[in-house]
Amino acid sequence: MVAGRFEPAYLALLRSGELQERVRQADERLHECDFCGRYCRVDRYEQPGACQTGARAVLSSYGPHFGEEDPLRGFQGSGTIFFAWCNLHCQYCQNSDISQQGHGREVEAEEIAAAMLALQARGCHNINLVSPTHVVAPILAALLIAAEAGLRLPLVWNTGGFDSVETVRLLDGIVDIYMPDIKYADAEVGYRYSRVRDYPAVNQAAVKEMHRQTGDLALDERGIARRGLLVRHLVLPEGLAGTVQVARFLAEEVSRDTYVNVMDQYRPCYRAHEYPPLARSITGEEYKAALAAARAAGLHRFDRRAPRLLLF
Repeated sequence: MVAGRFEPAYLALLRSGELQERVRQADERLHECDFCGRYCRVDRYEQPGACQTGARAVLSSYGPHFGEEDPLRGFQGSGTIFFAWCNLHCQYCQNSDISQQGHGREVEAEEIAAAMLALQARGCHNINLVSPTHVVAPILAALLIAAEAGLRLPLVWNTGGFDSVETVRLLDGIVDIYMPDIKYADAEVGYRYSRVRDYPAVNQAAVKEMHRQTGDLALDERGIARRGLLVRHLVLPEGLAGTVQVARFLAEEVSRDTYVNVMDQYRPCYRAHEYPPLARSITGEEYKAALAAARAAGLHRFDRRAPRLLLF
């Protein structure tokens, strides 16, 4: 429990001048991009990376979101900013119009900063950056502008979990709440369905570094998240997500107190029907088995919302 006046981590870096230095470092790394686990090393000032994005971010939308986890949405919503394109190519993505087709418009850092300040003015509890990994540099440039103009909300890094560990280290002292996916426990499954190599190794290194920086999820007296790690794990048909192994990793290598959202909402989207195991929704039995596996591993902090599959 976090009591008293809250100050987001990035303000200390702003006062010391370190935030400006991180902005410079992120921009420099665009010339040989290593922001995600693909390590494509593309000069994104010259051409798009594997994420289909150049040096500027493509903004899809922003606004208060009331469908996020309880500690994020709170009473006035999570201030989500959706970025187009993605460093993953999940064949079942439920937002493929944004992630795979790039629906949105290219913007300067000033416009992202304005979105952050507008969400704060609307009373949102946090700034929730959705699919941010491939646009680290413009996000940090925008954060500097917004913080200088009065932004005081915690920053949520809402990621597919394929962040390079170098990127997570760059974000040390900037991000308050890390919310990564842990999609797969098996590298071959990750390649087959998200088109990336070594997903588990990259993901687990990133998640451990996220936890090292921020610790277990801490809530204020209202139950609103202020700092720490919150993990999302989407249950897939036929155990393809490797829930048993994921739960053991979190309990044994991160923390048994990790706040986890074991998600039941998988449904076939995008190209899922081309991959027969993914061509159906999960069953109630599969979801119950996933929850049981998480509890058996020693995890005990779960999102409170009742899953849809257990309501019928």
